[in-house]
Amino acid sequence: MFTFNGGRRAALGITGAALLALSLVGCGEKEGGEQPGGGPSVTASADESLAAKVPDAIKADGKIVVGSDTGYAPAEFLDTDGKTAIGFDVELFQAVAAKLGLEAEFVSADFGAIITGVTSGKYEVGVSSFTINEDRKVQANMVSYYQVGTQWVTKKGNPAGVSIDDACGKKIAVQRDTVQVDDIQARSKACSDAGKPAITIEQFPGQDAATAAVVSGKDDAMLADYPVGAYAVTQSGGQLELLGEMYEAAPYGYVVAKDQTAFAEAIRDATKALITDGTYQAILDKWEVGGGAITDPAINP
Repeated sequence: MFTFNGGRRAALGITGAALLALSLVGCGEKEGGEQPGGGPSVTASADESLAAKVPDAIKADGKIVVGSDTGYAPAEFLDTDGKTAIGFDVELFQAVAAKLGLEAEFVSADFGAIITGVTSGKYEVGVSSFTINEDRKVQANMVSYYQVGTQWVTKKGNPAGVSIDDACGKKIAVQRDTVQVDDIQARSKACSDAGKPAITIEQFPGQDAATAAVVSGKDDAMLADYPVGAYAVTQSGGQLELLGEMYEAAPYGYVVAKDQTAFAEAIRDATKALITDGTYQAILDKWEVGGGAITDPAINP
């Protein structure tokens, strides 16, 4: 039994989603209109009582400045114009901001610099598939809004015969600096300790390259956050499939400065309101990631 908290990691380049799409050209990729997230955005209306909870200093300019590593499809990535942030994470927080009577202005940032940017005041919120853990709760207020774990992905039909419980001797792709690296390294050590061949672990700087390695057959399988793995399968047009079930789920959280507790409470309450009125689930279902929905957003759960 391997115990790891699923969730986000370090940066994928801002062109990662585009590179992933290019790597799958010719592999039966779906037409654009059929992609998860297609169609108009799911909108939310302002709630005056919730808007009143936002500190004056934040709502003065009518917007929330959001730091986000926009290269992690389908959570947060750049649209075809190379500038506009899209994804289920983006659309969810846009709805949160709208519920508070504000607009969300997404700014692309290196993942590892976002929490520091929030604490320094460069960003007012961090939205980038952050797993809530004890270290991050020390640095900032974390408002839970989604639940996700690790998912394995293989070529269609699993031709290499990969087993999650015994991947000894297999070639496995992961994105560098992710919790999935710790996961697969521990599994490889268990193989060696048992006298079996170690796992060949290929670490890639971006998720796009890890996915392409499995599509090409260079690697036998990959590990990623569940929504990322599921999205890669959808984008592959039948070249990939999920292996097993998501495991060790942990909550994602919005990052808010420690001294902005009232603002964190407003975000939590806006998220609750979106869950109650159905907007929250509609956005997740639009992006085909409804399996990670929660019902009880909280601060530092």
